[in-house]
Amino acid sequence: MKNVLIADNHAIVRLGLNTLLDSLSDFQVICQVDNGVDAYMQIEQGNVDILISGLAMPPGESGLLTTKRVHDAFPNVQIMILSGCEDQSLINQAIHNGAKSYIFKSSPTSEIVTGLYHLANGERYLDNNIMITKQDLAEINYGNTAIDMAGYQGLSKRERELFPFIALGYSNKEIAKKLFISTKTVEAHKASIMRKLALDNQAALIRYAVHHHLINF
Repeated sequence: MKNVLIADNHAIVRLGLNTLLDSLSDFQVICQVDNGVDAYMQIEQGNVDILISGLAMPPGESGLLTTKRVHDAFPNVQIMILSGCEDQSLINQAIHNGAKSYIFKSSPTSEIVTGLYHLANGERYLDNNIMITKQDLAEINYGNTAIDMAGYQGLSKRERELFPFIALGYSNKEIAKKLFISTKTVEAHKASIMRKLALDNQAALIRYAVHHHLINF
């Protein structure tokens, strides 16, 4: 039995996936969340074998970033992106960031089921409508420079958790309450993030986050 975590900002999608997985004897949904930060925090608690995640979950951390964070910290968690986005460059980046499966929301549910069984065996599976060219393989292997996250990767684990909230304009008090830390700790991390990314103000931080596909509005 594989434990599945569903992350999508649409309740109807979460309900549909939960109903689908309830019909499969080899999988069980252990949790549903509506954003990437909560997905990561749930995976930190252990017991998750497969993450089914949307690519855009506004407002908050993008699915690309969640995929990267989960894959880097928990490589044994198999990741499926279920998205309506058919932009090949973003598909390539999702795979580069660690997704082993990418399924279109417009595809039949049989694609999701097939993808799940491949993930359960540690195998890659892409939607039948996705065609991978040599150029795509190059992007998958080496990443797309347009959404390079080298600077972001220099942030600490806690700084990465704070980043989307800061970029979305949450106050220090709101961030502290959400992450169970003090406002002084938030201020210190915020200053460190700005310094490491060589950013001067909030507007610059937002531009950086949007340019690198780190958040969705």
